[in-house]
Amino acid sequence: MLAKNAKPNFSQSQASEMVQRVFRLTPAEIRPLPSYDDQNFYLATVEGGEYVLKIMNSEDSKNHKLIEMQTYAMSFLHQNGLPAQTALPTASGQLMSLEEMDCGYGCQKYMVRVLNHLPGTTVSKVPLTPQLLYDIGKTAARMDKILKEMAHPELSALQRDKFIWSLSNVTLLEGYLNVLDGDPLQQVIKSVIHLYKSSVVAKYPNFRKCINHGDFNDLNVLVQPDESDGHRITGILDFGDLNSGYYIHELAITIMYMMMEHPNPIEVGGLVLAGWESVLPLNEEEKECLFVLVLSRFCQSLILARYFVTLHPENEEYLMISSRKGVGILRQVWELGKEQVEKVWFQSAAQFSDRQ
Repeated sequence: MLAKNAKPNFSQSQASEMVQRVFRLTPAEIRPLPSYDDQNFYLATVEGGEYVLKIMNSEDSKNHKLIEMQTYAMSFLHQNGLPAQTALPTASGQLMSLEEMDCGYGCQKYMVRVLNHLPGTTVSKVPLTPQLLYDIGKTAARMDKILKEMAHPELSALQRDKFIWSLSNVTLLEGYLNVLDGDPLQQVIKSVIHLYKSSVVAKYPNFRKCINHGDFNDLNVLVQPDESDGHRITGILDFGDLNSGYYIHELAITIMYMMMEHPNPIEVGGLVLAGWESVLPLNEEEKECLFVLVLSRFCQSLILARYFVTLHPENEEYLMISSRKGVGILRQVWELGKEQVEKVWFQSAAQFSDRQ
């Protein structure tokens, strides 16, 4: 978890000076972009390019190998035909630079990269049609399949054993349950964690391993209108949660976040699943655990949002956006139960696949 003053707070003039000095680019326009842990700026240059300046928080900036792997993974996906960002070299030919700066908390070191700016708008701003949900599932599966082929001397940096957002670490949530003291939601989350322990943990040897993006949500997927009045995917953003995991984790995470944005959340799972299985059909154990893993991601999202509010009360509005919707959906899915929800998901996946 981040310390309070780890998030960078560069002024626009500090950011502009750094871009000129480190990357030999002349900003024509530089403006802040939203971000939680890091600091991002949109950058248009006199030389004619559009970029995103990404300044990592001071804690993650210490983990050079992890940032190197994230940057390499983006480039590897790009080379293999998926729309991920790539990093622009510094004037000295490096893909990132560790810069020391005082943002109001004394001098700290921040890892800085300039990434190409991808076209499109976030999925959160467009209607989630059945075809788009199918394409999102398909893209998530293609992404993990490509990442599995990645070779790099620092690959072990992605083995993030205590990473709180990994679905391998759902039981770590027990240490944060007190943020829900007095809230009836606490009992639902305790029940989900119990179900995870009793029905998922023993099945891990049968799950297929891979590398997960880990945060394939509605703000991290860009789309543009296509010729048939729908949308096509034009960008995959934010590789900060990249970790060694399992195919079934990526699918569960993707379903959960797309449910958040849909007027009929229960319908989402089958459409994302149909797209996923067009690339990577699930085995029996993975199918058996999908429901509990989707619920587990809801629990991670809800508990950790509440926890971060205790650390950053000034940021409550931003932190609780998805949490408020998520509470109602978690209750709805929990009350419907595994059998009912799976029936909807697997039947609609089969029907949609038949039409493709």
